[in-house]
This record gives sequence, structure tokens and C-alpha cells, in this order.
Amino acid sequence: MSLLKTQLIGLKADSFRHPLDLEATKALKQIPGVDMIVRNLLGPVAEQVFYVENIASSVLVSEKQLPSVHELLLDACRILDIEAPQLYIRQHPAPNAYTFAMRGKQPFIVLHTSLIDMLTPEEIQAVIAHELGHLKCDHSVYLTPVNLLILAAAVIPNVGAFVAQAIQAQLLEWVRCAEFTCDRAALLATQNPKVVMSVLMKLAGGSPTLANQLNLDAFIAQARAYDDISKTELGEMVKAAQTAQLTHPVPVLRAREIDRWATSKEYQNLLQNSRIEYNIKTAPKGGWRNW
Repeated sequence: MSLLKTQLIGLKADSFRHPLDLEATKALKQIPGVDMIVRNLLGPVAEQVFYVENIASSVLVSEKQLPSVHELLLDACRILDIEAPQLYIRQHPAPNAYTFAMRGKQPFIVLHTSLIDMLTPEEIQAVIAHELGHLKCDHSVYLTPVNLLILAAAVIPNVGAFVAQAIQAQLLEWVRCAEFTCDRAALLATQNPKVVMSVLMKLAGGSPTLANQLNLDAFIAQARAYDDISKTELGEMVKAAQTAQLTHPVPVLRAREIDRWATSKEYQNLLQNSRIEYNIKTAPKGGWRNW
């Protein structure tokens, strides 16, 4: 099977960045001292810790190690016009993926095996592209180190605890907004909104046993119905309380945002303004369950 996709030469992060991400990032950078502490103090320590952990406990993907996965990474990087980071596969029961990078250092992405077990090759590429979106937008400079900043501030009595609480609320808001942008990166790489929404559906209620039985159309309808909750003041309050302490927007909200953006002029213009197309070969169906 081969798919014709558009390569987005010269793609700029701000050309697909979600408006909420722009606002939240600006607010985060205004916190005094955060940028300096993250980049100069916490970042290098966290990077070294994670690097050692990855080398010791994960599998580094390459042209010689899980080459089909490596090709998905390279294809996504070509489309999004970004240099390929290291990609690690880690044995873990909780479906998850994450990325980390500091300027001038080797960035990396980690995928958990339990997530891979639920997904098709195209969906795995969507997850990889989502993480590439964090790198493309320089999100990864803040994602992990600022969590360490919160922990460091929390151990300082009185003022430290107050600062930690304030930063945590603002950070969580920023992280949730950044996820919308990276879902857009996943759509740009796969160029199929159903692939991205299928990943979100499986994150919400999937498993290797149930994955083939899930109905994407029903989930999309569920995502569109999510707006109806906001028609009452109580419903809006419940939604706000539900998401306040989450690091990611709820899956149906993310699916709704992708559903909307996929039909927008902004998305169509991004594809139409790039004239380079190429074929991407994908692995045969059923060839991804032997990892």
C-alpha cells in the first residue's frame, strides 16, 4: 500500500500553531525567571537523567532496529520539515508517548509498547508526528523541566508552595493548549483526520482486544456532542473542573478540534501552498504485532 502525501517544505511552527497555544506560551514566558532556570539549571540535569534511562531501559529505533518504525519517523520528519530525533521504544503497561529536548542537544521521543499494541502503522505515525510537533514548536524546552521546577519550588516553605501552585496552574493550562497544536502536526503528517481521531478514540477507550471493534463515526459524533454540555452554566462549570488538573485536554475535545481544523481554509492552504508530493510506503496490515 502507498499513500500520496504533500511534503511541507519550509513549514513554520506558527503556521499551524493553535491560537490557545500562542496565548498560553506568551503567558508562561512572562513568569519571572522561568526561562533561565529551565534552560540553564534544570534542563541539562533532566536531559542527562532521561538519556541514561533511555539507553539502559529502552530500544533505540534505527535503520537496523525496527526499520519499519524508523521509516515512519523519517517520513513524518520529511513532511513536517524537521530533523529526525532519536526514537526509543519502551516496555510499559500504560499507553503513552513523550518527548524531550534542550537547544543544542539531541532530542528524543519515547513510545510505550502498550500504546503501539493498540495502533495501526498510520496511527503510530500520527503519534510520532504529534511528538515532533512539540519539537517543531519548541514545546519540549518546557514540558519536562518545568515539572521539575514545580517540584523544586514546592519544597520551599510558604512562598515556595504559593509559587509552585501558581506556576502549576499556568503550566497545566499551557500544556493542554500545546496538545491542540501537536494534534495538528499529527494531521499534517498523516493528512487524514480519521487517523488522528482514531488514535484519540483508542486512548479514550481502546485496548488490543477492543481496537478492531471501535466505531470511529460514533466517536466523532460523541466529540461533536461534547459542545452541547456547554449550553448550560452548570455544564460549563463541570467541564472546567474536570480539565483543571489534567495535562491533556479530554480526548473528545481534541477530536472535535481536529474535526474542525481538517475542514478549515487554514489547513487546506497549508497543503495547497506546498507543491511537492511523494509516495509513502506502509507496512502490510498485520505486520506490526511482533514487536
